[in-house]
This record gives sequence, structure tokens and C-alpha cells, in this order.
Amino acid sequence: MLNEIEEFRAYTELPIYRATSKRDTTYMGRFTLDMILNFNGLARVLTILARGYLFADPDENPRDKIDYARQALCAWCSVPDKKKASPKEDWQFKSDFKELHGEFPELVDENGVGWFCRHVHNIARFMKNNPDSVSKTAYDKADIIDKEFDAAWRKKVVQFQVPIFSQGTSGAWILRFDDVLADVLELGSLRNNSIDLPDGVLKRIEELRPVKVPLEVIRILVAYYLANKQEDSEWVVLPVTNFDAFFGSTMFSKKWLPTIPESIILRKKERLGVARYRLNPALVNEK
Repeated sequence: MLNEIEEFRAYTELPIYRATSKRDTTYMGRFTLDMILNFNGLARVLTILARGYLFADPDENPRDKIDYARQALCAWCSVPDKKKASPKEDWQFKSDFKELHGEFPELVDENGVGWFCRHVHNIARFMKNNPDSVSKTAYDKADIIDKEFDAAWRKKVVQFQVPIFSQGTSGAWILRFDDVLADVLELGSLRNNSIDLPDGVLKRIEELRPVKVPLEVIRILVAYYLANKQEDSEWVVLPVTNFDAFFGSTMFSKKWLPTIPESIILRKKERLGVARYRLNPALVNEK
């Protein structure tokens, strides 16, 4: 979560499909079942992707490459049309971007299967072929993912392309490529935000943390806050679903995060896999 460059690679390079135990979710990569079934957490994924492509060349003006970054998002999200699908009219948004294979061969193949679509089906295949290495919950979802993902994802990809001010939009909180690209221009290039916390802060965390919450979890939360805090607000957006994916377990959202005391962080209510949080000032200011 701190090294955005490493995170970008996790969304664009070939994942490792393996599991040494039912608790090992290496085969999921930086994704969770919630991200696959409910599409929570994708705002951060798409933002990381777009930043990686928009700012790949520091000598180029990123505002001249917005269409290029949008095409990269389309390629990554691509899902093939149904075999009997009617041809799209020029005014209709589509979800199959096989024509972008030449520009983004790492993101979409010649058949229109985008990186995410391919990864999801590889996950489902791994779960079905390795029932002894995945949780029962995951195994039970494999067939559902294989049969229902493409149709749901097609609708989502079309939704991503709806203009911000479209009069026909009925959803108030839908995610759009336009929103992602606007955020990307403000956030800038990908960064490695890994930092070493002062010994005094680490000591204070160790004194305050619940026994069942790993020190590393709180250390990363504190470092993430310090790296992402804006000058005009004490609050930072906490992508809870993406933290689950990073730690490879929903233990983060279900067990660890709820038990972290307010003497360390203060947190707003989570919604759709996202919350806001801030550090207790005493944690970093106390001498």
C-alpha cells in the first residue's frame, strides 16, 4: 500500500497462482472476493493504473496523454462480447476493446480478454482445480464467478464510460473513468511512500496496540496516513478493501481495524469498502 510502483506491477504483470494452505491467498494477487463479486476497491486500482500510464514518461505533458491513459483503462477492463451479441452502434459504449491489443498487449489480448477478466477466470479455475488449497467460501464461489462475472463486468465497464454530466445517469455514486482521470492529474506520478517511523512513535504504537493486532499492520496504517495527508484536512481516505487485498486476508477489515483504539487512530464509518481516518495527534506529537 505504500509502494505504489510495486502495486502498479501487481495489476499489470502475470500473477502467481499458488496456495500453500487454505489461508494462503497468493493466487488472488492484490484482489479479494469482494472486489471480484461486488467490484469494491476498484477506484484505487484504476487510479494506480492510470497514473502508471499517464506519467510513464516524465518528459511528456500528462494532459496530452489523457486519451492514452483512458485507452489503457479500457484495455485493462476489456471483456469479450457475447458470441451472439449485436454489433454496437457508434453512439453506444462498448466493453470489448480487442483493437487495443497492439497498443497494450500486456493489458488485453487479441480476443478482447482484458487483464482483469483473465485474472478473475484464472482465479476461479485455480479454486476449482485446488479444493484442498482454498477456503470453502472461495471454492463455493468459483462456479458463480465463472458463470456470472462476464455479464456483470460488461455492465460495469459500460458504466465506467458514462460522462460525468450525463443526464441519463441514475446512480449517484457510480465510478467513472472521468473521475479516475481527474484524480490522477491531481495525484501525479506513482511514488514509493515507504518510510521509517521514528523510534518514539513505534514505541508508542507497541504500548497502545491490542495484542491480536500485528505491529506491522498499525505501522503501515500510520505510514500511509502520513504519506497521504493533505494540508487542508486532518482526514485521509482509507481504502479498506485494498488493504484487505494487500494483507491477503479480510482479517484486516473484520478483526484488526475495528479493534485499533482511538489512542492510535480515529475512524469514520466504512461505506463500500472505503472509510476515512486520522491519527490521534498524541501518537506522533508526544515527545
